[in-house]
Amino acid sequence: MIRKTIKKEIKELFRDGRVRISIFIVLLLLGVAVWISGRQYQNTNQDYAAAKSSEREVWDNQGEKNPHSAAHYGTYAFKPKYPLSLVDQGVDKYAGTSIFLEAHKRNEAQFSAATDQTGLSRFGDLTPDFILLFIMPLFIVLLGYNSFTKERELGTHSLLKSAGARGWKIVLGKWIALFLPVLVITVSLLLLAGIVLSNLPDYGVFQWSSLFAMGLVYLLYYAVFTNLVLWVSHWTKRSGISLVVSLSLWIVACLAAPKAASNIAEARHPYPTRQEFAANVLKDKEGGLDGHNPWSKEAKLLEEQVLAEHGVDSLHQLPFNFNAYRMQKGEEHEAEVYFKQYNYLKEQYQKQSGTYRSLALLSPFLPARFLSMGIAHTDYATHWDFSDAAENYRIATQKFLNGNTAQNTKYGERGYKASADFWKQLPAFDYDPPGLDKVLENNSSNLMILGMWTVLSFILLFISTKKI
Repeated sequence: MIRKTIKKEIKELFRDGRVRISIFIVLLLLGVAVWISGRQYQNTNQDYAAAKSSEREVWDNQGEKNPHSAAHYGTYAFKPKYPLSLVDQGVDKYAGTSIFLEAHKRNEAQFSAATDQTGLSRFGDLTPDFILLFIMPLFIVLLGYNSFTKERELGTHSLLKSAGARGWKIVLGKWIALFLPVLVITVSLLLLAGIVLSNLPDYGVFQWSSLFAMGLVYLLYYAVFTNLVLWVSHWTKRSGISLVVSLSLWIVACLAAPKAASNIAEARHPYPTRQEFAANVLKDKEGGLDGHNPWSKEAKLLEEQVLAEHGVDSLHQLPFNFNAYRMQKGEEHEAEVYFKQYNYLKEQYQKQSGTYRSLALLSPFLPARFLSMGIAHTDYATHWDFSDAAENYRIATQKFLNGNTAQNTKYGERGYKASADFWKQLPAFDYDPPGLDKVLENNSSNLMILGMWTVLSFILLFISTKKI
């Protein structure tokens, strides 16, 4: 009975011209989206490699220069483009791509792709994640809204009952027949993406395990919609009513719930404005050591402490330049201020994420969205991690520069210049995102919620259709 049901349903699907046209359109959109994203990914990586090489060359060829002048001259940390961003671009469009690293200040990431786009970008981009998250559930609705209602309308429902067909076998057959085209399309897309990524020059950073995990997330997401659409079709009497109810579920799950969750999270845990953030940073800075002000109370206390530690009574007797030492201590204080204020932003982000998780019970879209972005390394967590890595590199760079001045000059000495080869001794900035295990650990709650949606929707479908 299961095999016969599958065969019957698939034949009916492909006899319907609307279904054939829909499958063709979805495949065409997916192909175009992968091609466009592949080109963007390749071009972005080329720009990234060129900018990284060019900026490093500029840093290495500064010539003879005072290290503190080089600290203010600064350099850049560039955020790499990760392979699975070809499938899910996440927040990369809105997050910056590079951070300017300079003395005394932590800068935000700049040059996001969204700032270079027109107002038309508000209508969305044709990307694989848009097709996978929005269009594929709609495709499931189109294929399955009349799975049971057509049996009643054509009179075959009574024939099934009189033949003694068991309900769960009919449901399972219809489920497999509805899910099979979705499975083929999803697997084909991911294989196409894997083949494209495998043939790019930076294939070494691409992992098939991450692509497999992402595919599993999407298949669980589609299983939920398949269950819900079949359940609606079973409990409604007319195909038109079933289509309207199924479309309403799609609108609520994919459009209304994510927007409502975003508004609720922002209302409950708002970020400070840019002016408030700058004011808080300035206030905390004023409460500590200023490396450029030798007459402040904090500078005098530091001076007394250093003299006592080295058992001397004059700064000239220290084995290093105290001015450079004081500037480094000032840098460390300012770094602590920035870490404090940015940690507050991350705390707000974590609270907003908690709100999203609590509201994910209303829609399977939310856990699937966050899991997909996390696996693709295009979520806010990865962006925060990159920003922290860039800040740690900035602090290490300032210590490297101030340390050179402190060890190679005497207190009060001016006009010192480091050699032209000194700059090459600074290690290049390199960032590796968290591995798949760490990503899944951080998103364990989203994985659990998506799994719960899958299990409960299966239970709902098979219990409610036990007697057909």
